[in-house]
Amino acid sequence: MKKEIARRKWLTGVFIVVCVIYLMPIFTVLMNSFKANAAINTDTFAFPNAQSYVGTDNYVNGINFGEYPFLKSAGYSLLITITSSALILVCTSMAAWYISRVNSVFARIIYYLCVFSMVVPFQMVMFTLAKTANTLHLDTPYTIPVIYLGFGAGLAVFMFAGFVKGIPLEIEEAAAIDGCGPLRTFFLVVFPMLKPVLISVGVLEIMWIWNDYLLPYLVLDRTKYKTIPIHIQYLQGSYGHVDLGAVMALIVISIVPIVVFYLTAQKYIIKGVVEGAVKG
Repeated sequence: MKKEIARRKWLTGVFIVVCVIYLMPIFTVLMNSFKANAAINTDTFAFPNAQSYVGTDNYVNGINFGEYPFLKSAGYSLLITITSSALILVCTSMAAWYISRVNSVFARIIYYLCVFSMVVPFQMVMFTLAKTANTLHLDTPYTIPVIYLGFGAGLAVFMFAGFVKGIPLEIEEAAAIDGCGPLRTFFLVVFPMLKPVLISVGVLEIMWIWNDYLLPYLVLDRTKYKTIPIHIQYLQGSYGHVDLGAVMALIVISIVPIVVFYLTAQKYIIKGVVEGAVKG
């Protein structure tokens, strides 16, 4: 018993240290967002003092920096994130339902292709993807969700398919007897039952898309459209001078929504991942 208590205390200490290590970068960014540029360069890890503290000036400067408005970038990020996540959830859940209920070679091929796509590095296809997106006119915030659907389908189909296999087929048969067609059966019967894995997949996809830098950078026309990560990269003044205070402030602004969203939905993540991966 004493050994078990000691082991738990030791593990608690280890996890506290790991937690502090993970939180240090976020705390450092938050702390520096209230400091002057000179203080950020010379005393990065020092707390703001009377000389270095600038209040909310960095936030105001970051939002008003340059000719391209930050709120426009935030709007594009929000549009891309919401549209892409909704498209992924609806399309992949329907695909997973079809794969799980139709026992055919075609369905199995689609499933294994989706699973295989999870192990293909993005770097292998990014240049071909950029060219294809430009040719098909998928290089705007209104069309890039189609590309995100392709990259997000692998994990989503894998999780949804595992969960759907655990849903009793008799429920869908009863709906069919009552006159429901395939679409009504899915959206009125199956889709509501997918809530745990829907939230899990939604959280994972939203966090990925909101923070994604490389795909929008390669695909979008940066003279017209910038997401928040791209906007932060272009916070440069004359002669390449970077306003570090404004950069830190905008990083904090970009982090807050996704952290709040994650903390709100975190209890569903493990539940959905476990049920989606183990069932069936």
